[in-house]
Amino acid sequence: MPRPDLAAAYGRTIPDVLRPGLRVVFCGINPGLWSAATGHHFARPGNRFWPALHRSGFTPRQFAPSEQEQLLPYGLGITNLVARGTATAAELSADELRAGGRILAAKLASVRPGWLAVLGVTAFRQAFGPATVGPQADPIAGIPVWVLPNPSGLNAHYTVDSLAAAFAELRAAL
Repeated sequence: MPRPDLAAAYGRTIPDVLRPGLRVVFCGINPGLWSAATGHHFARPGNRFWPALHRSGFTPRQFAPSEQEQLLPYGLGITNLVARGTATAAELSADELRAGGRILAAKLASVRPGWLAVLGVTAFRQAFGPATVGPQADPIAGIPVWVLPNPSGLNAHYTVDSLAAAFAELRAAL
């Protein structure tokens, strides 16, 4: 994607993929510029969300970001903690993450999924408090929470296979 298109995407938002009664809502930190430019979640080449989602058994095949709406029949949705697109999540302030947490809680109260899966332990901690990867003791808006590693290519601690294994733990808990 040309740099001017990415630069123009700074601050853009993308629509949630939500409806009432989903099994799991996956919550990213915020859209990267590639996602903001395309309007699709986890769209940057190299993001491991889509491969991990498939390899963990949540979907029968690996979907492309442009197919994000096809997650709904599988009981899966996507939202973000903060709506605005940035080059990196490090550009978000702690206040912005906490405010995003309050907005997320309101969304959850409205759509009532079975689980919330937050993709990024550091952002979760800034928005909600202490956390580790895995199930959390405290629900948000009455919804049980599972924290997963961030699938961004910038998170070098996790491979696609280790991300898929973490996603599969959540799927098994359903």
